[in-house]
Amino acid sequence: MATLDETWRAYRETGDRSCRERLVLNYIGLVKTVIGRLSVRRLPGTEYDDLVSNGIIGLMDAIDRFDPSKGARFEVYAAARIRGAILDACRKDDWVPRSVRQASRQLERVYSVVENRLGRSATDWEIASEMGLSIEEFDKMLQDIEASHLMSLDERVPGTDQDDSMTVADRIEDTSVPAPEELVAESSAIEILAEAIDRLPERERLVISLYYQDGLTLREIGEVLGVTESRVSQLHAKAILRLRGRLTRARAQHAI
Repeated sequence: MATLDETWRAYRETGDRSCRERLVLNYIGLVKTVIGRLSVRRLPGTEYDDLVSNGIIGLMDAIDRFDPSKGARFEVYAAARIRGAILDACRKDDWVPRSVRQASRQLERVYSVVENRLGRSATDWEIASEMGLSIEEFDKMLQDIEASHLMSLDERVPGTDQDDSMTVADRIEDTSVPAPEELVAESSAIEILAEAIDRLPERERLVISLYYQDGLTLREIGEVLGVTESRVSQLHAKAILRLRGRLTRARAQHAI
């Protein structure tokens, strides 16, 4: 039986479908790993088999497009493609209720306004007070939008290649990638994002780092922090709200 390297070489040289099928079977575990890190598996109306099917589409796309001469590891490149294919399918189905989208935008604006006024990260109580909510009502609102914001750093942005694209998470993971012209004015988007992450409260910053840079699942992060997976999800959602609010303000200030 051919080795993995031999299969890759044969597929690049001939495009043989049987070689492609062997590569898909070899990396199918990567699809399941990516799904394990995405909150979409817990959303109403999402079937695991559908997620796997969409992930395999992303995997096949990665196999077809992968260029080893660029120096990237296939697993890293493929994970981004798989994740993108799954999330694109979820967005196409528009699973986020309109009320959740509205609450999300409202909360982003409030975080931006309050933290700009205070010059620091706002507490839950300060945000709830600004919105005229009790802490319990604020927690319920945050819980409703958690799942949608677990996908926020996976939003696609124009890539450096005409036929390619990257996610905000990719830019966190690899700061050596130059920002595209569409996202650059007086300063780079990645610098603004990095600064915004640095200003997050410690636990939220740690959650972002462990999830996007170290590849831990929410459950694994919970074990590291000694809290429940639900609490990690909440910390992640608050971090995303802060980041999106600060990036929105930065775009206005720097015309990104």
